[in-house]
Amino acid sequence: MVLQGNAQSKIIRMSTPTPATPPAHATKGTTAASEAVKPSNFLRQIIEHDLAAGTYAQRQWGGSPGDAAHHAAGQPDPAKIRTRFPPEPNGYLHIGHAKSICLNFGLARDYGGVCHLRFDDTNPEKEELEYVNTIMNSVRWLGFEWNGSATAPPYQASDYFDFMYRAAEYLIEAGHAYVDEQTVEQIRINRGDFGKPGVNSPFRARTPAQNLARFREMRDGRHEDGAMVLRAKIDMASPNINLRDPAIYRIRRATHHNTGDKWCIYPMYTFAHPIEDALENITHSICTLEFEDQRPFYDWLMERLTEGGLLSAPPPKQYEFARLNLTYVVTSKRKLAQLVYDHKVKGWDDPRMPTIVGLRRRGYTPEAIQLFTERIGVTKSDSWIDYSTLEGCLRETLDVCAPRAMAVLDPVKLVLTNWDAVMGAGTLDDCSAPLHPHHPELGKRSFKIGKEVWIDRTDFEETPPKGFFRLFPGNQVRLKYGHVIECTSCSKDLEGRVTEVHATLVPDTKSGSPGSDAVKVKGVITWVAVADGLTVEVRLYDRLFLEAQPDAGGKDFIEALNPNSLRVVTAFVEPSLASARADQKFQFERHGYFVADGVDHTKVKPVFNLAVGLKDSWGR
Repeated sequence: MVLQGNAQSKIIRMSTPTPATPPAHATKGTTAASEAVKPSNFLRQIIEHDLAAGTYAQRQWGGSPGDAAHHAAGQPDPAKIRTRFPPEPNGYLHIGHAKSICLNFGLARDYGGVCHLRFDDTNPEKEELEYVNTIMNSVRWLGFEWNGSATAPPYQASDYFDFMYRAAEYLIEAGHAYVDEQTVEQIRINRGDFGKPGVNSPFRARTPAQNLARFREMRDGRHEDGAMVLRAKIDMASPNINLRDPAIYRIRRATHHNTGDKWCIYPMYTFAHPIEDALENITHSICTLEFEDQRPFYDWLMERLTEGGLLSAPPPKQYEFARLNLTYVVTSKRKLAQLVYDHKVKGWDDPRMPTIVGLRRRGYTPEAIQLFTERIGVTKSDSWIDYSTLEGCLRETLDVCAPRAMAVLDPVKLVLTNWDAVMGAGTLDDCSAPLHPHHPELGKRSFKIGKEVWIDRTDFEETPPKGFFRLFPGNQVRLKYGHVIECTSCSKDLEGRVTEVHATLVPDTKSGSPGSDAVKVKGVITWVAVADGLTVEVRLYDRLFLEAQPDAGGKDFIEALNPNSLRVVTAFVEPSLASARADQKFQFERHGYFVADGVDHTKVKPVFNLAVGLKDSWGR
């Protein structure tokens, strides 16, 4: 046969030192973390033990997913291990999924294995091709290829429906499953609870032949949705409620995006998932801790189907790790959908969203996310990772590769009143600066300076506070990459708001000239010339929530929304940004790291998003 919960605990803040030398991933698309020696964790120890013991060394691979006979006819499996990332295509992936992607694909990469991308599409009412496509794009964007080839299609659980049905019939014939016609409420009551054992269904004693006939009636559409389910026959007195005859098939009339209307019965996830792993020759099935209680059923099902000869031995094993709990975000698909559909954000790719498409539009890079997942590690105990750790990884990866540029985000005009006398009326002076201070080989950027320039409003104080070294009457500062100037006065409107700052040029002090060091100043400010500056839209994003755990304890997370999570300003930037491409990242000197918006940015109307500031403004 060939086929195609979380306990709250302390918040962890992790330091993110800037590397002394640029890591190789700055331009190559792989992470410094992937090139370094990996810190050990319990999953690596399990894999290394299995490799040393040859646990899966004798496995055969039929070249594609299949049953025991298919793989037995194949060759020795060329993959030392097989892992998988199995998302359900019912929503957009978020930062928690990114951790799982990097973990599973990274382990396969590091141990000579293959990671499978598989869509667990067993719930047709919630799944759409839109989600299939965005998931594939997200995995590729993070830098991974699946199923052993850059051109391989992903696997789909729905391609295994025929085998799953065959496996269900085998369990019925072997006396391990029965059709239950109790109502949903009766099944719930009779399952019992943690203090009371369950009660056997009155339909549990049917013969295999009776159950098989009834199951085929379910398959043939002879009963209404919800009229009956197929249950595994295990132990209604088990202390693990998940082993009290769990449902493995239900009637559900719904058109499936892959199989259409072929089926009116669909397998339950807990039944389908282990079978998918086994058909794909998965060795280490890695999932989050909420599936720990399901592991006994996983093992029970694998034992039944391997002893029946349907699946290859040894079967895969499931291992659980703590899911990512990141402060200042929510990752529930339902809650993320609420943010979108209630228009609290501007779509799934809103840069404030923790979705992978949102992080990408915000300016995050695959290298930053991979570094983040390496840095936070893998454990079996829940903890909260502070959002500043993720931001620090972005700073660290962008610092070594992002071109620099000057920008004025809150502009006020600065007029050099003696410019015409010193430099000549209408004269524009040429200035230049390196594209990157540590990479002179990248070249320079050029811009003009003239009588009028834009400066940030915060760089002027008519009455300066103590320790203020920028512009105020009587003080001298350097216009970065340009001249030293001395502030003389300012103009105000009727409401007392500064509308213009006045200064004089100090002759022969241009940066790089022989006299540039003749005048010593304590302040250096960035600027953009009125003559050649570009007018752009800048979107200043901040954290979406004001509380570190916005939905903890059943709180209404909407009440914790940050009303200032987005501020849009008209800014001026130096002319080098005229050629900025969508998704290109820059450091706006003294402000932070910005990205040309991947959706709205055009040469006619440039739009830049704040990815992350130069330092953690939320730090304690």
